[in-house]
Amino acid sequence: MKDTDELKGISEESFKQGMRQFASAVNVITVKYGDIQDGLTATAVCSVSALPPQLLICVHQEASAHEQLLKSGKFGLNVLSSKQESIAKRFAGIDNSKREERYDIGHWTQLTTGSPILVDALVGFDCEIINSVTAGTHSIIIGHIVDVCYGDGTPLVYKDGKFIELK
Repeated sequence: MKDTDELKGISEESFKQGMRQFASAVNVITVKYGDIQDGLTATAVCSVSALPPQLLICVHQEASAHEQLLKSGKFGLNVLSSKQESIAKRFAGIDNSKREERYDIGHWTQLTTGSPILVDALVGFDCEIINSVTAGTHSIIIGHIVDVCYGDGTPLVYKDGKFIELK
């Protein structure tokens, strides 16, 4: 396997331009560590295994929630509906709100781990971290799903720098 310092490839700008063509579900990753709740909007999420039930999230190492995620050892993954664009914007930090105001919108609960779960998300996965791998600027975090709750609706999707609704 090559050392990452030896890797060559396309430019960062070309990579970003290509990735903008992916249409991805919009998710909010949540974490509670001690008295602090944090979270972020993310599209880099996918299933890993049904037995045992696992999923992965990719989180930029400079994200404010990154260190809390690894220290807490748990997280919530909330798949947003098309009616929850304001929540996506709030957790992405693009609505000019303060970090401590992120949980002021939406209805939140806790399941097994105590991580914040959005009550009316399409699905809320409650996860314990079982592995983390550094990959460039991000951490790939694998979570074992210990609890779940389901909502209803159509998914919120992100493509080409915009939130869109599937019809």
